[in-house]
Amino acid sequence: MIVPKNAKNVFRGILWDVYQWEQKMYDGSFTTFEKLIRKPSVEVVAVVDNKIIVLKEVQPGRKEYFGMPAGRVDEGEEMIAAAERELLEETGHQAEELELFAEFFGDSKIYFHEQVYIGRNCKKITEQKLDNGEKIEVEFWNFEKWLQLCRDSRSVMPFGFRMLMYEALLDEKKKRELKNKIFKK
Repeated sequence: MIVPKNAKNVFRGILWDVYQWEQKMYDGSFTTFEKLIRKPSVEVVAVVDNKIIVLKEVQPGRKEYFGMPAGRVDEGEEMIAAAERELLEETGHQAEELELFAEFFGDSKIYFHEQVYIGRNCKKITEQKLDNGEKIEVEFWNFEKWLQLCRDSRSVMPFGFRMLMYEALLDEKKKRELKNKIFKK
């Protein structure tokens, strides 16, 4: 259950919906609870010849940041189809194989369904098709440099995935496992 049945949608936005409901407390009183629900998104760890695609991106109103191909899932679109589309639009690359790697759902107050895919054997098949508000440079980083991305305050990625990367930095076994999973060794 994302929100209780008695929850009311009090705001419907482009990315976010806000729900509120009356919740009975332990002392018998009631208080208003609230939860944000964000439209789902996808992210792709895209592999090209033992390198990982990292995007250097600028959008209006934001400072330059780093991330991986990612974006919102369109209404009625399957998440894997959104991952394929975002990879192609933002990089011009297509993955030979796309595998679900991790899935995250936010926390108790913010529901945000995010899926992270691994795109292996990516090949450039077209030019980028960027949105009006995107400026994206495609870079190719080795695994060690890419892993440091989780420590960069300018990086954008799912919080849960960032934690997996941090764990890999702190534990050689987890680092090998992550590297083997990404590169399928």
